[in-house]
Amino acid sequence: MHLARVQDNDDIQRGTENVSQATRILVVDDDANIRRVVSIVLSRAGYQIDTASTGEEAIAKSNVESYNMALVDIRLPDIQGTKLLSLLRDPTPRMLKVIMTGYPLLENAMEAITRGVDAYLTKPVKAETLLATVQELFKKQQAEKEFTEEQLKAYMASRFKEAKANRRETFEGTLVTRS
Repeated sequence: MHLARVQDNDDIQRGTENVSQATRILVVDDDANIRRVVSIVLSRAGYQIDTASTGEEAIAKSNVESYNMALVDIRLPDIQGTKLLSLLRDPTPRMLKVIMTGYPLLENAMEAITRGVDAYLTKPVKAETLLATVQELFKKQQAEKEFTEEQLKAYMASRFKEAKANRRETFEGTLVTRS
């Protein structure tokens, strides 16, 4: 990503009307320039950004704050990014996990997939690609949440009807036996 290009890009704001101010993203990368550029792109889109330069710092921050997403470099000075993702505190709904790498090796991608990564981005990441990936993941998570809530409502409604029917049968059975 080029910072000058990011600063001139007005398209970053498009498509982010539904971004909640409470949507928090943790960016973990040992490269200060990447942390800064990713932070600029995502904060302009309405996300709250926090950064860390090491795995240890990221773990400490995740123990204090809840994050909706973690964008993690695959190679950090103190830990592999894929391993770090499993050590971060995972809030509910579950934190989305994205690996960023300048080393796009098949074995890295396979390990990321095995560890449940939601997306895998190759550096240098274009601002548009980064933003589109983040937005798509949040849309998918929201759709899953709505589907789950609808399932829960349907389940509760069916259980209520079942309980009501059982109560009616029990009540009618009691009236019959008393007569």
